Amino acid sequence: MVRILQVVNNMQRAGLETVLMNYLRGIDKTKFQFDFLTHRSKEAAYDDEIRRMGGKIYHMPRLYPQNYHAYMREMALFFNQHPEYRIVHSHIDAMSYLPLLAAKKAGVPIRIAHSHNSGIDVDYKLPLKLLFKQEIPHVATDFFACGNQAGHFLFKGRPFFLMKNAIEVKRFAFSNVVRSEVRRELGANAKDILVGTVGRLSYQKNQEFLVDVFANVVHRRPDMKLLIIGDGENRKKIERQIHRLNLEGKIKLLGSRQDIDRIYQALDLFVLPSRFEGIPVVGIEAQAAGLPCLFSNVVSGEAVYSMQSIKLPLSKKAWISNMVKFHISEDRYVSFFGGYDIDKAIPILEKKYYELERRILEG
Repeated sequence: MVRILQVVNNMQRAGLETVLMNYLRGIDKTKFQFDFLTHRSKEAAYDDEIRRMGGKIYHMPRLYPQNYHAYMREMALFFNQHPEYRIVHSHIDAMSYLPLLAAKKAGVPIRIAHSHNSGIDVDYKLPLKLLFKQEIPHVATDFFACGNQAGHFLFKGRPFFLMKNAIEVKRFAFSNVVRSEVRRELGANAKDILVGTVGRLSYQKNQEFLVDVFANVVHRRPDMKLLIIGDGENRKKIERQIHRLNLEGKIKLLGSRQDIDRIYQALDLFVLPSRFEGIPVVGIEAQAAGLPCLFSNVVSGEAVYSMQSIKLPLSKKAWISNMVKFHISEDRYVSFFGGYDIDKAIPILEKKYYELERRILEG
């Protein structure tokens, strides 16, 4: 068995984490096992399931600049104690530089940098992230990306392997029975048009823009309600914004949910006004559920496969106009694009991991 160390921030319910779980559930565990190196000390949503499937979880210090020296010491000790990891697969974009540097110093032969985004969060670490982005080719041996846009952003012309953000398609097939159940649970009546977005409450996902747009829309479309699913560092800011705009009766913050597949059934329109993206998993899921979608134009065309999906510039006028004129379609059937079917994606990843393991054996 090949044990692959997946490096993440933590294994909460979010896009790349859900993708990794989709692969872990279906991969041949007589041949491959995923273990996880995280950068949070608390238990996360997927941890119990990972352990039930034979995976191990290790915790490292947070990647704060003041921790970097201690972090590198901890990582050196970790690899000294765990020589079984010959493949390290890091999913933290530009910050992958640090764990992959530690892996290189420890002599780990295969070191994968995986790009999940076409941009970088704007925070106090931005100058360091830009530096680390330039240094990744010096510490990685292989490059993976969720899509072409994300790969070109982080790797600048170097060849990369596409590991699709694949989903369990059957989970998202539309059901009128589930739709009725969930709408009752959410307190929606038959005339309500439910607009939904899913994602970490963050700079990247840009929910504040959506709330401002909705404040203009709801005066002309009082039948609309907005559901914001997810949690994150911007929650308090968004709560204050909703209160300031007197939208408490029109916008619900549902927090992090385990039943996103059910929530999609209750919605009438899915929106994703991100500032940057790779291949948004929630966009793939929403289209698989047959939902009309409005995406910001940073979303790669690779992720847009439904005739009901539209890409828009991040201008309030464009978003207000498209939401105001929206009408519910009675057709929730969609011909799913098989490139994002986890059953088809797993054999492709297994083949790639086999190739990497063979490269190790051949020296």
